[in-house]
Amino acid sequence: MKMMKQFLINELQTGASMIQEERNIIETNKANAKRQIWVTFQKEGIHKYPAALDDPKLATGGWDDVSFLGYPHRHIFHFRVSIEVFHDDREIEFIQFKRWLQRLYDMAPDGNKGHGNTALLELDYKSCEMIADDLYLQIAGKYPGREVTIEVSEDGENGCHVHYEDLSKIENAFKG
Repeated sequence: MKMMKQFLINELQTGASMIQEERNIIETNKANAKRQIWVTFQKEGIHKYPAALDDPKLATGGWDDVSFLGYPHRHIFHFRVSIEVFHDDREIEFIQFKRWLQRLYDMAPDGNKGHGNTALLELDYKSCEMIADDLYLQIAGKYPGREVTIEVSEDGENGCHVHYEDLSKIENAFKG
């Protein structure tokens, strides 16, 4: 009986230390987690794909003809932007981040309301990938040293997903 009691005590202690070890692993994993916040917004835009008018791969005359894309046409561009953050307490406040992103398309460089083509970023003839690249340049300028992922779609239907690595990590890989 005494041996059985000691056996059970040892088992409970071993189990408790295993539970603590698992908790330590979980806490370490939580502390080292890569974090990103994301925001979404929409922007009405007119763009075109000039090559679609006469590129034989696009202006086929058949079921896969997309020559109409060569003319200005309207979309609601849907954006989803994720950016790396380094702690869990609103390092980048996402409502402010979203508003800043929207202003890039709405406002003139001096901060006044945009008129016509005075917005910092334009859609024009650009593909979703080009729009993402332009937006990334603005984000990287304001928030350097972070991974960023940008999705841009036309009408929430077709689009792109582009992941931009933290450039400092890439530079360090070449140094070391």
